[in-house]
This record gives sequence, structure tokens and C-alpha cells, in this order.
Amino acid sequence: MARFCCFGAGCSELTGHASATSGKGKGCQGQVKVSYGFSLVRGKTNHPMEDFHVAELAEVKGNELGLFAIYDGHLGDTVPAYLQKNLFPNILNEAKFWTHPDRAITKAYEKTDKAILSHTPDLGQGGSTAVTAILINGSKLWVANVGDSRAVLLKGGEAIQMSIDHDPNAERGAIENKGGFVSNMPGDVPRVCGQLAVSRAFGDRNLKSLLKSEPDVKVEDIDHTAELVVLASDGVWKVMNNQEAVDVVKRYKDPQTAAKQLVAEAVKRDSKDDISCVVVRFKM
Repeated sequence: MARFCCFGAGCSELTGHASATSGKGKGCQGQVKVSYGFSLVRGKTNHPMEDFHVAELAEVKGNELGLFAIYDGHLGDTVPAYLQKNLFPNILNEAKFWTHPDRAITKAYEKTDKAILSHTPDLGQGGSTAVTAILINGSKLWVANVGDSRAVLLKGGEAIQMSIDHDPNAERGAIENKGGFVSNMPGDVPRVCGQLAVSRAFGDRNLKSLLKSEPDVKVEDIDHTAELVVLASDGVWKVMNNQEAVDVVKRYKDPQTAAKQLVAEAVKRDSKDDISCVVVRFKM
């Protein structure tokens, strides 16, 4: 199950424990008050929970960071568990993180994927999506992703998708040029070689020659018009769109309550996958 990854003494106030499926925290970053909540529910499939999260406020080298992520595993929980423990430390350890966060994030994603593949005997043949959000000193929000876990920012009353769903159809040409194919069976979603429903992922050794681990990276200023950001696995996005998710979340001032209600709405809409989300609220 999900657990916290700690990077240093921050101003966060945490509730919950290692096996909790929900929790919350709050703190401050410069002029911005930050509060967050998370909720995870196992799906209706017959495998163990494969969604993991990070929700943490930390002080690193005199800077205040908010570190938030959703990792959605497949063919086991070992790869998302590895990401939960290692991806953010790898990003922060990149020399260029403080000057060029986008380059550091991209490099760390690819290094982490190589490390996962080198540990295949221990981690197995499975893989994971990832969506990560780093709030730096309450002013810049850097979001990166591989796969179809998604981040949506509510700013100026608009639901802004901060990540890109890596659908096999969108990268069909690149996959076919590498000797693979994308299946489109009736009643099913597009899959790489009839197996994987995303075109980018961590791990997946058997398909790695066809898959990228390079993330898409976006940045957005956090100002008085920025209200909240939602990170969630596709257990949410399979059954609701960005605006619908934001409409649920913005009703609740407490982000933990908002996260629980978003998960409950996805369950109500008959999402059968593991469902996980992190909700982060900003207040000047």
C-alpha cells in the first residue's frame, strides 16, 4: 500500500500511517498556503493494489517543495513501489534541478527507467505509469508524466490538463517504425502489440524496445488565480473528464474530503480499476 517518501524536515502536518489509503497534510510555501489530501481504493480486479502515491511537503537546500505523484502499476506492484521510493530523490539529485528543472526531470525519469530494467530479476516484468508534480517555493508547478495518469490544474476558473495521455494510437507511427504494432480490437482500447494500453511507461522489459520513458513536462505559475490541482490514475479518468473531476473536487475546502469524494464518484460510475488521487489546494 501507499506510504510517504520523506526528503527532509518540512512544514507539513501529516495524518495517516504506512498502510493508510487516505490522509492529508498542510503547510506553507512562501506566500502560499498549501493543503493536500489523498485517497486510494483497490479496484474490482483479482490482483493486489497496484496504485501508489507520494504527498509530501519538504525543505530542500533552503527551498520549499511540494512533492506529489501517482504511480499506476501493471503486471504487479513492484515497479510503482520502486518509483514511490526512488523517482523524486533521483530528480532532486540531478545537478541541474535548480536551474533547469525540465531537463533534470527528463533525465531522472530516463535514469530511473534504466535502473528499473537493470533490476528486472527483482522487480519482475511489469511496469508503471507516473504523473509527478513539484511545487517550488509556492510559485512554480512542474508536472511530468509517462502513461495515462493525469494532472489537472484549476486556474482562473479553467480546468487545465497539465499532462499528456500517452495513447498508443497517438504514437502508432513510432511504434510501427520500431517493428511493433497497435491493436484496435472491437470493444477494447488500443494496445501496443495487443498488450499495453499506453505508449510510454516505466519498466515493461518485454516491450521496452517499443516504449518511451521520456516524460512530457509542463510548468505553470501559481498565483492568486490558481485554486487546486488533481493528480489521479486512469481509474478516475476512464469514467469522467477533466471538468467533471474538478467540479467534484472544488465543492470541498478540505482536500482529503475532496479526494475521497472524487474516488467515491469514480466508484459510483462503475470504474473497475484501482482508483487513486491526490488533491492539492492553494491559498494566498
